[in-house]
Amino acid sequence: MSNLFITFFAYLIDKKFGEFTFIKHPIIIIGEIISFFEKHFYKNSVLQGCLLVVFVLGIVTTLSMALTFLLQLFPFFLTLLFTSLIASMFIAHKMLRDAVGEILHVKNKKEAIAMLVSRDTKDMSESDVYKAAIETYAENLSDGVIAPLFYLLLFNLAGIVIYKAINTMDSMVGYRNERYEKFGKCAARLDDLANYIPSRLTALLIMLLGKEKDVWQFYDDGRKHESPNAGHPITAMALVLDVKLGGDTSYFGKVKHKAHFGEGRAKIRKEDVQNALKLL
Repeated sequence: MSNLFITFFAYLIDKKFGEFTFIKHPIIIIGEIISFFEKHFYKNSVLQGCLLVVFVLGIVTTLSMALTFLLQLFPFFLTLLFTSLIASMFIAHKMLRDAVGEILHVKNKKEAIAMLVSRDTKDMSESDVYKAAIETYAENLSDGVIAPLFYLLLFNLAGIVIYKAINTMDSMVGYRNERYEKFGKCAARLDDLANYIPSRLTALLIMLLGKEKDVWQFYDDGRKHESPNAGHPITAMALVLDVKLGGDTSYFGKVKHKAHFGEGRAKIRKEDVQNALKLL
């Protein structure tokens, strides 16, 4: 029951206040731990990448469990409050919504969307910008909001910290390129596993909030994504908004042929982004 209260209050704190800029963000600290290992112990091997995972998770698990123990020394109400405050720092709903919403109001939309996605933005049409905004919002609803809340609810503070450590490792080393193909494989596979349930839960919630009759309709198209998880919330968002997402996309000067998600309108409008952001 205490986990339920902590999860609820952590979400409300993030929704109201967002990032706490007056202190060093714990994700930055986790990133520094990852960078330390990579700088001193990098080898182009799967085994060394697995040692990175053990090293990082060993540290963050020890620290989060120690912090949980210390918080238990306070009166019950203060324990709930402080735990909720700390946990809220690992949730990114307000930051995500603000970043995506800003695209609707800035003059240089291509420059704004380039801060959120890795795809090429130079030749994007306005519809392409809005499509990218919706896709990144849907995908990051899982990674940045639902998954952290899911693991916080199940495993308290240690759960959300360990999940974000896994997610951060994937975002830093989980790439298919010459440097990280082997070194980042363990982190990438672990991230896929950690997001398996939350990504589908996110899609289900989007379908329910969108009042879709067939709430599992997202599954068929969702499986077409190269990621085992990202396609599900993206497809759910496409179905709720009645638009078509995905399709050919340029990355680093090369066009990647991606599946389509949803069967609605191909031209994405400003109103579609606004409607996506209304799904709280």
